[in-house]
Amino acid sequence: MSNQARGAWIVWLVGLSIYFVAVFHRSSLAVAGLLATERFDITAAQLATFTMLQLLVYAAMQIPVGLLVDRFGSRAVLLTGATVLTVAQAGFAFADSYGTALLARTFVGIGDAMTFISVLRLVNVWFAPQRVPLVTQLTGVTGQLSAIVAAVPMTWALSTLGWSWAYGIAASLGLATAIAGLLFLHDEPGTRSRRGPALSLDTIRSSLATSWQQPGTRLGFWVHFTTQFSPTMFSLLWGFPFLVKGEGLSPNVASLLITLMVLALIAAGPVMGWLTAHHPWQRSTIALGVVGAIVAAWTLVLAWPGRAPLPVLVLLVVVIGLGGPGSMIGFDLGRTSNPVERLASATGIINQAGFVASLTVVVAVGAILDARTGGGGYTPDAFRWAMSFQYVLWALGAVQIVRYRVKGRAHALRLDPLAHTRTAFS
Repeated sequence: MSNQARGAWIVWLVGLSIYFVAVFHRSSLAVAGLLATERFDITAAQLATFTMLQLLVYAAMQIPVGLLVDRFGSRAVLLTGATVLTVAQAGFAFADSYGTALLARTFVGIGDAMTFISVLRLVNVWFAPQRVPLVTQLTGVTGQLSAIVAAVPMTWALSTLGWSWAYGIAASLGLATAIAGLLFLHDEPGTRSRRGPALSLDTIRSSLATSWQQPGTRLGFWVHFTTQFSPTMFSLLWGFPFLVKGEGLSPNVASLLITLMVLALIAAGPVMGWLTAHHPWQRSTIALGVVGAIVAAWTLVLAWPGRAPLPVLVLLVVVIGLGGPGSMIGFDLGRTSNPVERLASATGIINQAGFVASLTVVVAVGAILDARTGGGGYTPDAFRWAMSFQYVLWALGAVQIVRYRVKGRAHALRLDPLAHTRTAFS
């Protein structure tokens, strides 16, 4: 292995460690819900605000973070994100009021938002193009793995050490990764810190407009929009109540199915990366196949007379899990459609899509459930109506994917008539 290749893996692993810790912080509240309601004397609706606020902040930060990465480089933004996460999690450890805790989680969302785009830019700069799809998938998979890893140690720490010690120790992880980043991260081979053009309103408008005008960026946007929201909605908030109240499973079985969904996502990541790397002209086709499989699985469950049997629900969660690695195809489309100096901005635009769709579905499902039940207990019929809202976004996204892949292929062939025989992008 050459020195540059070895350096690429070192840089990626250090950046990945910062991203891993960021997702750990993001997921750390999942096992602390009951303790949080007692500590801050809050209702279930107020508890849900923590999650919704983090998602909203994360989505809103994607384009600004992309611009910052293009201007100041991945190293500076990653180190800033790790610092913000550390301070915010430490603040959450000692927060004694709901308002203070909300403020701390807001900054957790800000620090979290700075990590993924930065790591993806490092991947695109340090690795050969044929390796990028696989390493990108491995990056996303590691983030999902962190969400699982967070559960056991945080549960033990909260029950054994108490709230402040548990979150205080968690905050120290960010400090450790920030030190590693300070020592080992380089924006590019041979360059520790890279700077782009100074940011002005005209520069920002030009960069975003030029990125958005690329058919590949728009195609990546709609791929991410259409593939991500179902697994995110399911794992974030509504999967557990759907399985328990809508399908009559026990809480333990429902938890196992959600874990199985994440495991399926992790297993599918490398396979999706290999397919993307070896069939670049068919990336949007692969994405449409993922969407079609998810739609078919949901249709089978929602159309089942009465409650669906367990094997059908197992099939559902496994297929939903494909949406995670499927959404990563969007970033690869953005990569091959934009020069390196605009890459992070384009990635931010694409990454925002899935979270906007996820927030839309999460809110819509809750509103439809309330409308169908009058605010009472959730029923199987109400869940069928609520989960059917996903078809609206699937239809919108699929139409846009087909639309922009036609434009994208035409654009690629205008630039290179033999593109489809080499490295076409749709």
